[in-house]
Amino acid sequence: MSRLRIFAETRTDVAEFESADHAAIADQLRAIGVRFERWQTDAEIQPGASPEDVISAYRGDIDRLIAENGYQAVDVVSLNPDHPDRAALRQKFLSEHTHSEDEVRFFVAGSGLFTLHPNDQVFEVLCEAGDLISVPANTRHWFDMSEQPHFIAIRLFNNPAGWVANFTGTDIAQRFPRYQRDAG
Repeated sequence: MSRLRIFAETRTDVAEFESADHAAIADQLRAIGVRFERWQTDAEIQPGASPEDVISAYRGDIDRLIAENGYQAVDVVSLNPDHPDRAALRQKFLSEHTHSEDEVRFFVAGSGLFTLHPNDQVFEVLCEAGDLISVPANTRHWFDMSEQPHFIAIRLFNNPAGWVANFTGTDIAQRFPRYQRDAG
């Protein structure tokens, strides 16, 4: 179940706000410029489906975002607990960073934890299958896929080169809890 928790940047122990209600999550995130949507498809996506089949299943929503925001590239990323480079890949995203473009992810399957730091608050967003999150350019954030990652995500980019991070050099991400995904 999707979830939003909001913390003061100096308090990792007590959330100021918590909700699993999608509309409430979307409202809170909209206030800081973050898009949060639910997408559905009538297409059946089989295990092991090709990236082309995954993209095709969500083509209508993808085309809508491309038309609205001018995205230039779309791809699919998939990671499972048995991936040999999972620890290195996880580490790549765990420090606070920004991007010069929006970071747009739609979770086709599985889950991941986006943590946003737009001001003196920290917004912890648990994204699950069916969730789209669009983190605006230059928003400080980090992402945790857990030690046992499991997700398939569609990514949209303005820059055809893909994901490019600008690390802030702060240790704030290390002060907040890591994502502990249920193994089941």
